[in-house]
Amino acid sequence: MPRTATNNQDEQALEPLSRKAAKNLIAENLPRVGISQCLLGDNVRYDGGHKRNHFLTQILAPCVQWVPVCPEVEVGLGTPRESMRLVGSQEGPRLLTIKTKKDHTALMNRFASKKIRELKEIQLDGYVFKKDSPSCGIRRVRVYNASGMSNSNGVGLFAQAFQQALPAIPIEDEGRLNDASIRENFIERVFCYHRWASMCRRPLTRGAIVTFHTQHKYLLLAHSRPHYQELGRLVASAKQYTPTQLGMDYSSIFMEALKVKATVRKHVNVLQHLFGHCKTLLKQVEKEEIQEVISDYHHGLTPLAVPLTLISHYVRVFKIPYLADQVYLHPHPKELMLRNHV
Repeated sequence: MPRTATNNQDEQALEPLSRKAAKNLIAENLPRVGISQCLLGDNVRYDGGHKRNHFLTQILAPCVQWVPVCPEVEVGLGTPRESMRLVGSQEGPRLLTIKTKKDHTALMNRFASKKIRELKEIQLDGYVFKKDSPSCGIRRVRVYNASGMSNSNGVGLFAQAFQQALPAIPIEDEGRLNDASIRENFIERVFCYHRWASMCRRPLTRGAIVTFHTQHKYLLLAHSRPHYQELGRLVASAKQYTPTQLGMDYSSIFMEALKVKATVRKHVNVLQHLFGHCKTLLKQVEKEEIQEVISDYHHGLTPLAVPLTLISHYVRVFKIPYLADQVYLHPHPKELMLRNHV
């Protein structure tokens, strides 16, 4: 339930989850994704309302564990409350209420430090922030100068602290998730991060990292061949590293690779590689069908899901284990239908 304002609101903060509660979340084995609480439909905004997001609450929700956060409510500012904005320099803005000019910067910074420790304990796999928020916006947040003029180059105070403390975790704002390619990429990164983190919760071995790399080969190629080649050289020299150091180096490059945009041209290249593994097993008419749907995708006549579905069918029919293990074919739950739109 949202908190209400009190006389000592500057000293209030949400108590962190117990270690038992954190372990229970981890045990459920779904990606744990932080989210600005208003996006779930909770009435925690400054005006007492919400910004419920249909995709997040109705489509993605069954596939993840949401970890809701509302910094402004959790520091004790209450609902409704006076609206706030960032004031000052882009590098070090202050969080001030608009009418009374009360400065909540120190309060928010203390909360952020405490909350981020809690979120580290939970081991998040991603975060969806509220766009434009002076506490939660991750880009293009308005920052006002002394004359009341603004620019849109700021970052919300809590969001900035989160990114500084947890730079590897995939983040996005709900506004950009309206773009199909951005949405697919973000959720792909969340599930990849989750798979890596789940592996690392077991004793990490060089062999496990090599297997992980092999399973993600074509996904990496769809994003960045240079990163894939760099990772290939790294795992080829795995014996030169301890498993821990190898894992640290690998995960950093891996997540950077997935940030690189996967284009139609790159997908077509990967689809042709997949076809190459199947073609000796196919009849001529089946080969022609696959090439036709790849061409249709290349020319924008069908979504990526069409050639992938056909290739996946033959992978199952002919039981091709190397391809069956490729994450590229199923990087996120099929119920999300993300590749129907890219």
